[in-house]
Amino acid sequence: MDQPKTDCRSPVGLDCCNCCLDLAHKSGLQRESSGENNNPGSPTVSNFRQLQEKLIFENLNTDKLNSIMRQDSLEPVLRDPCYLINEGICNRNIDQTMLSILLFFHSASGASVVAIDNKIEQAMDLVKNHLMYAVREEVEILKEQIRELVEKNSQLERENTLLKTLASPEQLEKFQSRLSPEEPVPESPRAPEAPDGSAV
Repeated sequence: MDQPKTDCRSPVGLDCCNCCLDLAHKSGLQRESSGENNNPGSPTVSNFRQLQEKLIFENLNTDKLNSIMRQDSLEPVLRDPCYLINEGICNRNIDQTMLSILLFFHSASGASVVAIDNKIEQAMDLVKNHLMYAVREEVEILKEQIRELVEKNSQLERENTLLKTLASPEQLEKFQSRLSPEEPVPESPRAPEAPDGSAV
């Protein structure tokens, strides 16, 4: 891909690639054409702009990134959603899916003469792997939260049983009366009656 002569600021040179620059500025053109700032562009464009900023300012392992860009195959990046993090290339603040796709299309593997449909299919597999990993991770978090709630509920039930065992019947009755949602409404005083039976 042709690159302008301006110095690249991001470690992988994405801010100097013509196609990436077009994508990054697409949302700006959309806002200008609409005359308002209510249209921030598509989510893909917005995510790319955020990623572009993070590639410039975040602490990335430039040497490892450049090494990946020169590889003939990006199989580890395509198949393992955590590859970039596990290899110490970047941190969790960066969109792993977006960065993996960009690395694929900008690397020696993505730039080779390969049918575009094959590239798209591989990119879709990459996204699918990342989505499946994210879902599994979220399920594990929910399972852990459920386990903690079950343990807490069991502990409360044991404490409740113990208190019932230790408390006297009078204490239990007093406690139950405090928990009763309905309290007896005091009767309004009745007017005294005259000797003949009529109210005073």
